[in-house]
Amino acid sequence: MDTTIDSLIRIKNGYMSKKDSVLITNTKVTVQICKILKNHNYIGEFTPVAGDKHKIKVDLVYKDNKPAVNQLIINSKPGRRIYQQAKDIKPVLGGMGLSVLSTSSGLLSDKDARKVKLGGELLFSIW
Repeated sequence: MDTTIDSLIRIKNGYMSKKDSVLITNTKVTVQICKILKNHNYIGEFTPVAGDKHKIKVDLVYKDNKPAVNQLIINSKPGRRIYQQAKDIKPVLGGMGLSVLSTSSGLLSDKDARKVKLGGELLFSIW
């Protein structure tokens, strides 16, 4: 969980400092998170670094010189896990944001979790 939180904070800090790309740790969970964020247009392409198989280069997306990510809230932390049932999953900012949950079917966005009626651990919210 620590590498996941670290990777998310690196992406957020990259946007705050207006960088074109950031390097994050290459794990199965961070790759799944990158896929979800890319599908929802919060990041651009992500590729493994040529000389270092433990790093991923994530391209950051800007719309009209404004970052795609304005805020990131880490909900579950190692000392405090937050679980939600499918019926309790609420849209972030009326559907303008995104939450990612760890379910029995892997990582899912809040919209997908509501569709398949699966609850799980609420990892983070982003908008």
